[in-house]
Amino acid sequence: MAETPNPAAPAAPAPAAPAAGAAAAGAAAGTAAAPKVRKKAKRQILDAVAHVHASFNNTIVSITDRQGNTLSWATAGNCGFKGSRKSTPFAAQVAAEKAGNAAKEYGVKNLEVRVKGPGPGRESAVRSLNACGFRITQIEDVTPIPHNGCRPPKRRRV
Repeated sequence: MAETPNPAAPAAPAPAAPAAGAAAAGAAAGTAAAPKVRKKAKRQILDAVAHVHASFNNTIVSITDRQGNTLSWATAGNCGFKGSRKSTPFAAQVAAEKAGNAAKEYGVKNLEVRVKGPGPGRESAVRSLNACGFRITQIEDVTPIPHNGCRPPKRRRV
């Protein structure tokens, strides 16, 4: 028995390959509905840690929760700055704003800032995080400092 197609209903595509799977075959037959995909709820985190890595060539800002799981991050290069403009305080400010606005989606209110490195974007990144509306509870310098350093090379003989 041949059915005439209903002009009001959209035509179901014919299964072209076995890779389409059982879900497409079930939907075409009209027996099973497509599984509903639930949107994953964002965690609500009040306190976070902002890690600012300011090198001479780039500035990396990553915001994590207390356990170290990354909530958001941004770099000066990721924000569109290339070459020597990546190592400017303005590029660090833009990167910190981008990371801060992405972290606000998690409900972050308080930030603890850990700054590492000697770059020019140290202070401007902290200031822009403060301007984003976060309450900065602590600023800590975690730049690694050698306590004796490597062994010097042996004395040169001429």
